[in-house]
Amino acid sequence: MTRKILIVEDDHATASYIAKGLAEAGYSVETCHDGRDGLFLASEGIFDVIVADRMMPGLDGLAMLAAIRAAGISTPTLILSALATVDDRIDGLQAGADDYLVKPYSFAELHARIEALLRRTDRVASDQQTVKLNVGDLEIDLLARSVSRQGRTILLGAREFNLLEYLARHAGQVVTRTMMLEKIWNYHFDPGSNVVDVHIGRLRRKLEEGFTVPILHTVRGAGYRLSVDG
Repeated sequence: MTRKILIVEDDHATASYIAKGLAEAGYSVETCHDGRDGLFLASEGIFDVIVADRMMPGLDGLAMLAAIRAAGISTPTLILSALATVDDRIDGLQAGADDYLVKPYSFAELHARIEALLRRTDRVASDQQTVKLNVGDLEIDLLARSVSRQGRTILLGAREFNLLEYLARHAGQVVTRTMMLEKIWNYHFDPGSNVVDVHIGRLRRKLEEGFTVPILHTVRGAGYRLSVDG
């Protein structure tokens, strides 16, 4: 699907130059030349990235961006500006910009930064697609951070939930103690304690108490596996 880029730049020659380069790179491009028009177009929510000059007559780029964000529009936005101090860049990012490119710049860098914003958006969208994990009759809601089995709510602490999510993402596979220590506790060494086994024991009791089918299994000498098949 062709990505749509909105360019908001009051200098017509610059806007035309950027638009030509992005069109040649395969993007669908729309341009406007002041912040008010930019705000109107951005509000349609059809663009994948907005590239906006900071200094514009009427409504400048930061004011436009602040209004866009206030309207709940999260389109990734790259601010272009000749204002290059650290404070200038901070002002841009705090106004809601996702990136800030100082003039003069090369088109190659501008293009690379747009691609980076698109990759970041794609990763977020991919992560958000998975909002629930199911292992047999066990359901894990990643957004609500809630767990249920056969419709019955199971209350877990934060560490227990993280541990269960990790096991569920590897459902049917053996997860070793070392893997859990690194992922859940951020230990890159064996602390010489039974912290994993203690948490697994608590988690197993909560997941299996009152149910006839075990779901969290010990694989002797290897680790643990979340599975309805044993």
